Amino acid sequence: MFTGIVEELGEVTAVEQLADASRFRLRGPVVTEGAKHGDSIAVNGVCLTVVELGDGEFTADVMAETLNRSSLGALATGSRVNLERPMAVGGRLGGHIVQGHVDGTGRIVAREPSENWEVVKVSLPAELSRYVVEKGSITVDGVSLTVVDAGPDYFTISLIPTTLALTTLGIKKPGDPVNLEVDVIAKYVERLLGHTTRDPEEPVS
Repeated sequence: MFTGIVEELGEVTAVEQLADASRFRLRGPVVTEGAKHGDSIAVNGVCLTVVELGDGEFTADVMAETLNRSSLGALATGSRVNLERPMAVGGRLGGHIVQGHVDGTGRIVAREPSENWEVVKVSLPAELSRYVVEKGSITVDGVSLTVVDAGPDYFTISLIPTTLALTTLGIKKPGDPVNLEVDVIAKYVERLLGHTTRDPEEPVS
């Protein structure tokens, strides 16, 4: 489990194309400190498993399914990435509950800078729109954010200077893809209501 509070702005140092997957080498001295083989690290909001470690870098294998369903397939050597280690038991939940399981991808539509923050508009897949509400939580490239405005095929977020400086959201341009993870609580509520809601005309057994 993650919180969506990015610990480090890392970098892809190598990409190896495998038969049905890719192996990424990523630099992240902060997130690799104390890490070991088999640990999880979120990369742009995608939970990946550490394969190798050394000199502040780690490698992770990404299967085709993940490459196709996330924006990781667009990464290349030199790409900057948001990195976060799992939340420790007893740690503070500074953002919201983030699983590292991407629900879909969107694209940066527009950016509107102001004196103290920047409003960013992001496209939203139609199948995810029902989970996104004004003032609700959403994860964008692994960053826990509050929705400002929720439309049928987009949402907006306000980014403070710290987020702009310390995450990839400060350098993303219109047209760039981003990973989206909606609030898991909304999905559980929908599932539960689907099992408990019945037609009022249906007789009770």
